[in-house]
Amino acid sequence: MRVSRPIFCALLILFCSAAQAATTVENIRIWAENGKTRVVLDLSRSSQHTIFTLRGPDRLVVDLKAGRLSKSLTSMPQGVGSVRAIRSAVRANGQLRVVLDLNEVVRSRSFTAGPNSQYGDRLVIDLQRSGNLHTVKRASEGYQPGRDVVIAIDPGHGGHDPGAVGKGRTREKDVALQIARTLAARINAEAGMKAVLVRNGDYYVGHRKRMDIARRNKADLFISIHADAVDDRRAYGASVYALSLKGASDEAARQLAERENAFLSIGGVTLADKDEVLASVLLDLSQNAALSASLEVGSKVIGELARIGKVHRRKVQQAGFLVLKSPDMPSILVETAYISNPTEEKRLRDKRHQGRLANAILAGVRTYFYNNPPPDTRIAMEMRRTPVKQVRHVIARGDTLSEIAERYNVSAAAIRAANKLSTDSIRIGQTLSIPIYAGS
Repeated sequence: MRVSRPIFCALLILFCSAAQAATTVENIRIWAENGKTRVVLDLSRSSQHTIFTLRGPDRLVVDLKAGRLSKSLTSMPQGVGSVRAIRSAVRANGQLRVVLDLNEVVRSRSFTAGPNSQYGDRLVIDLQRSGNLHTVKRASEGYQPGRDVVIAIDPGHGGHDPGAVGKGRTREKDVALQIARTLAARINAEAGMKAVLVRNGDYYVGHRKRMDIARRNKADLFISIHADAVDDRRAYGASVYALSLKGASDEAARQLAERENAFLSIGGVTLADKDEVLASVLLDLSQNAALSASLEVGSKVIGELARIGKVHRRKVQQAGFLVLKSPDMPSILVETAYISNPTEEKRLRDKRHQGRLANAILAGVRTYFYNNPPPDTRIAMEMRRTPVKQVRHVIARGDTLSEIAERYNVSAAAIRAANKLSTDSIRIGQTLSIPIYAGS
């Protein structure tokens, strides 16, 4: 069958376009030092790629979408360090597969780099025998601009007040403290965040004293941890509460009545010397702002809790809980589960489930503060920074977000923000954009 000239020309254009779209591996460079082996693929242009390891024998496999070896690359470099040999082939799906035959078990990291004065686009693969990859610290090591966001964590009940008790004799005060401690540790591991535990042992703290502790520590958020209970053992799921409008009104009236003796201040402004009308306006403005923020952060938290299990209500509930009545601080109360439900009681005792609950609460809090960072905080300053470039990192087996952040000398929070991640969960083969800032 003859092909008409127009069709032939169209096919020729498509062929040329496809050829131009291919990425060429211009050169492969490899060297080893200090127990680490680096392999660099010099590319004609940036390319999508995947990377994974195989065992028996040990190999690291790199697939480049629409990739080809340059005609000038007539032989592979000799293996050094952890790499015994390098080979390649074009697969049936058009991908170029480069295989690194390994002579030992290694941990791998890969990232892409854009052109510089000496080289063009590159795919960089680092292999290390054991331990963490080393990173170059920035010259201003130790300097942390801006303050930390402070989160007060209040384990409910305590001491003579056990709270609700499950059928298996699990006490609410105990699981609340365990979850709160786990959450505090997670928060303290976050760059730009700091946790304050209202109680860190089995003792009772009065409800207003709990608010006072949070305010003395200048908390940006107050989280009270509880476990719900009802007569019906079938009730299940987590809930998140903010203050009700009725509770807010009652508290405002009490605060106004006692303002001269209590030396109440809002945002650092004392109400003791203000007339009742002005004090009422200031208090109302502050309460409205705090309540709005409470509802927003609460919605983020319940959304994350819904990802890990059943929730009792998918929307933030409102009630007149005393510990939520601070007029100038967003406050939420998290009912982590129904301790009166035998199945949920068992989960509440499980350390892994407690960790999942803490992670979910942190994810919601993190999302809220990265959307609404207090202006004088480290998070706000970090959000205002503009990365000088972005590199791409493909997740390999054994990668964690914190190690990737250390490798590139950026915060895990910056990586989450750049990739719209609400948690630290990553998967093998996933490509992350890594923001690189001046001075990193």
